Amino acid sequence: MRNITEHNITEAVIARFAGCDDSRLKEIMSSLVTHLHAFVRETRITEAEWAKGIEFLTATGHITDDKRQEFILLSDTLGVSMLTVAMNHTKPPAATEATVFGPFHVEGAPVFENGADISGGAPGEPLFVNCTVRGLDGEPIAGAIVDTWQADDDGFYDVQVAGLEQHRARGTLRTDEAGRFWFQSVLPVAYPIPTDGPVGAMLVATGRHPWRPAHVHFLIRAPGYETLTTHVFRAGDPYLDSDTVFGVRASLLAEFVPHAAEAGRGRHHTLDFGFVLAPQKG
Repeated sequence: MRNITEHNITEAVIARFAGCDDSRLKEIMSSLVTHLHAFVRETRITEAEWAKGIEFLTATGHITDDKRQEFILLSDTLGVSMLTVAMNHTKPPAATEATVFGPFHVEGAPVFENGADISGGAPGEPLFVNCTVRGLDGEPIAGAIVDTWQADDDGFYDVQVAGLEQHRARGTLRTDEAGRFWFQSVLPVAYPIPTDGPVGAMLVATGRHPWRPAHVHFLIRAPGYETLTTHVFRAGDPYLDSDTVFGVRASLLAEFVPHAAEAGRGRHHTLDFGFVLAPQKG
């Protein structure tokens, strides 16, 4: 086709995918082109505006490295991450709900025995976590692998702290025969996502705040069960209704109970939570 116009270019681009042998890829690319072209037509976007968009995506790539994933932040703040979670992780009513993965998970986190202090010197009041992992029928799930990670009292994950050579407030544990795991960490606080990059600039330009409510991340895997990626949010946090990544679910709220100093412990908090895994499909 030599006479390309704004009216026929969408069909022309989609026709170029005719030789694609991957039917799913062909479907996705055709739909992407259809909706992207519709967006350009609806907004009557200018060449200068499109160039700004390309600059934004280029900057997003440049700031992304092995410790910071700006594209995940972009996906999160536009609600795309949570939309894909909601569509792909429909669970039975009794199962623990999933939420966004976030950009700060680390493969190969330190392995701890139950009862260990995983804080690694992270600033914050002590938090003692006691959890169970069970199936839909209440059966304890022994040997489940639990990854947990969180921000500290300064609002930073360990990977955000310049020069830090060890992990802190992060670790991997296994459930015991009763499906239990427990550890000590620090009390999570609300924190802003990184705002020194293009995603932060986007939030400012659109009049949005960058804050996430206080939470602890959990990634739980066990044979025969669906992997669960979720948070436990601190009840009463002021940002629960305006989480910048849209990740809050009411069922994931829990009390982080404060305690005055007592024998063997100074002022601290406790969290008790029960996770319920759905059986693996198929």
